[in-house]
Amino acid sequence: METIIHSHRTASPAALIAKLNPIIRGWSNYYKTVVSKETYASMDNYLWEQLWQWATRRHPNKNHHWIARKYWGTEESNNWVFQGKSKDGNTVNLIRHSETEIQRHIKVKGKVSPFNGDTVYWSKRLRKSPDVSRRVLKLLKRQNGKCAWCGRAFTSGDYMEVDHVLPKSLGGKDWYTNLQLLHDYCHDAKTTIDGSNGSRTRIDLDDEIEEPDEVKVSRPVLKTSRSGDGVA
Repeated sequence: METIIHSHRTASPAALIAKLNPIIRGWSNYYKTVVSKETYASMDNYLWEQLWQWATRRHPNKNHHWIARKYWGTEESNNWVFQGKSKDGNTVNLIRHSETEIQRHIKVKGKVSPFNGDTVYWSKRLRKSPDVSRRVLKLLKRQNGKCAWCGRAFTSGDYMEVDHVLPKSLGGKDWYTNLQLLHDYCHDAKTTIDGSNGSRTRIDLDDEIEEPDEVKVSRPVLKTSRSGDGVA
């Protein structure tokens, strides 16, 4: 984050927030099962210090009170929210690590997972679109059920998104060899780095996973995030 802040010395607050929010969200979600509230608070304090340096360097002749009023506002009980204005005039806020709810011992119901080789069961669970289902199942198998970005296994309640290793905007092809499955927040982090901003198809693994021999077979909801209805 320090590198991003340093490289955006002349950017507007809103542009800087747009770069930082996906990284904060991705990092916080990645570590939400293993860190403490104190860790999140430390990260927020560190980020505040970096942003304060960013702001004071932009206005070396202004006093601290003026700088605080210009770049920080109040949101609910927090009096130090880094803010900016979008192009349409709306206020945008920098999210905080400590806003992420810490989770402990996330347990998947039963023994069924997308990664135990039961492709018949999971093809039913993931068949919102036959083309997407085959693609997702093939990528899951190739990646051993793990996110290609963070290396962690997908679990119940996760959102998966199909990503182009080399973004299509940079000449990447819609081939299996150029595709990978990522957590949605990992996809946010990768997009921030590679600069791509295409449409994204999101696959929702249900919170409640049923055994394959149960009468009801629930299906995940395929949601299109960002714009359009393709894959990024």
